[in-house]
Amino acid sequence: QVELVEPGGGSVQAGGSLRLSCAADGSLFASTVMGWYRQAPGKQRELVATIIASGWMNYGDAVKGRFAISRDNAKNTVYLQMNSLKPDDTGVYYCNVRENIVLSYDVWGQGTQVTVSS
Repeated sequence: QVELVEPGGGSVQAGGSLRLSCAADGSLFASTVMGWYRQAPGKQRELVATIIASGWMNYGDAVKGRFAISRDNAKNTVYLQMNSLKPDDTGVYYCNVRENIVLSYDVWGQGTQVTVSS
């Protein structure tokens, strides 16, 4: 089984930047998808960004051009650089790791709060 460690998010004013990280302890593979999702109060959880080992990335429409996901395969760690933050980016950000080819698992981090003030 894979375990995820997400250090804390933070608070920032609109227009500012934050960087999230998530380290996975366990067996990851080239096909393993690492990513971030978020959930704002009263809203459904939504995609922020995902990445696989080759570097192929996918972004949610709300963050395209502002956020950048990256992955250090040697450290089994995924990062999310968030720039030009808006109050609408406020929410709990969840790290996710899923694998459906070599093994089968879908693991979520405990979530970290990101607050953007206007």
